[in-house]
Formats: sequence, C-alpha cells, structure tokens
Amino acid sequence: MEILTMVVIVIILLVLAVVGVGLLVKLGKIALSILVHMILGWILLFIWNVLPFFKIPINILTMLVAGFGGIIGVAVLILAKALGFY
Repeated sequence: MEILTMVVIVIILLVLAVVGVGLLVKLGKIALSILVHMILGWILLFIWNVLPFFKIPINILTMLVAGFGGIIGVAVLILAKALGFY
C-alpha cells in the first residue's frame, strides 16, 4: 500500500512540475516581449531627439509613455507635440 501511495504522489508531482515549467515559459516569453517593446520605445524616443525636427522633452512622463507604449507611445508623443498639446 505504501508503494502505491508513493507512486501516485510522484506522478502528481511530475504533472505539477510539467505544468509549472510550461507556465513559467509562457510568462517568460510575455516578460521578454514587454521588455523588448519598452527598449524599442526608449531607443526611438532618443533617436527622435537626435533628428533635427522638434524635440520631445525627456522627463519621467515621456519615458513612461515611451516605455509602456513602445513605438505606438512614441508616435503618440510625436503627434501630441506636433499638435501643440505640450
């Protein structure tokens, strides 16, 4: 009876381990995607400020918008600056 209980426990632990590893891999892919998106937004913001067009001030608000918004966030900042919202 003890061996059967041990086998069942080991099988349950293996199933939980496989599910856990799969979940960690998915979360890792999502985290990596967000990180790449943020880095691209910041790089694009700095590149835009190097160009001879109008400058977007680099402060905490613009860094957050560029970081969380990525390329679309920088596009929103450029459009807002072009329309004179700030």
